[in-house]
Amino acid sequence: MTDKPFRFGLVAGQITHLTDWTTLARRTEVQGFDILLSPDPLGGLDPFTTLSAAAAVTTELHVGTFVAVDGFRDRRLLAWQAESLHRLTGGRFELGLGTGRPGAESTLRQLGREFGTPKERVAHIAETVRHLNEQEVRPKLLLAAGGPKMLALAGREADIATMAWQPRTTETEARELVRVVQDAAHGRDVELAMNLLAVGDEPAPWLERYIGTTIADLVAHDSVSVLPSTTQQAADTLLRRREELGISYVTINSGYADRFAPIVELLKGR
Repeated sequence: MTDKPFRFGLVAGQITHLTDWTTLARRTEVQGFDILLSPDPLGGLDPFTTLSAAAAVTTELHVGTFVAVDGFRDRRLLAWQAESLHRLTGGRFELGLGTGRPGAESTLRQLGREFGTPKERVAHIAETVRHLNEQEVRPKLLLAAGGPKMLALAGREADIATMAWQPRTTETEARELVRVVQDAAHGRDVELAMNLLAVGDEPAPWLERYIGTTIADLVAHDSVSVLPSTTQQAADTLLRRREELGISYVTINSGYADRFAPIVELLKGR
């Protein structure tokens, strides 16, 4: 369905010490990942600040937000920060943007900003995307999309659409969400992405607390977000999904970096 080569990203969640962060950035590049990604905030820190440190100690590794919360910043400030990192890194920064995850309300209150209704958040991010697209220079734009309106917006406007589906989402359900993006794109060249939760069926308490279920439960429900445990089976699964769903950009939590690195090595450049 797509001839795009694979890209692989590592999402770092809680590292807040500079030495640990820069060590991870160097290791991510050595392991062959294409991009190091930071949530917003990263353990309470501003991701635009932390990502500049990661870019400074690497040479080819891209860095990106995964994802910046639209409501946290004035869109003019966001555009300035994004352009600054884009220019400073020689084009290695990618701006991931979303309407906000559970828990974002608390940070917004601290910033003196309103979370808004789902309808208001989608309207606000659509205006932010319009503003970003008006800039003379901007980085690649990724939109995290789960609902139909965000999926359609990603199809129409984003360079990259990452599917913000639920942990138990199956491949059949995923196919329908991808279709919404592709229909809205009307032939635009949109890179399709997904975030994996796990490789194999071993328990992962650090992750299970966050997603509210177990890895075994996800496997039992044929979750699209869990790969088989062996490197070849996992690679074959990603190859098939690229062919059938068009997904060529795959991200995973840094807790699985060592387990996922052999898959990266097997599929790099393909």
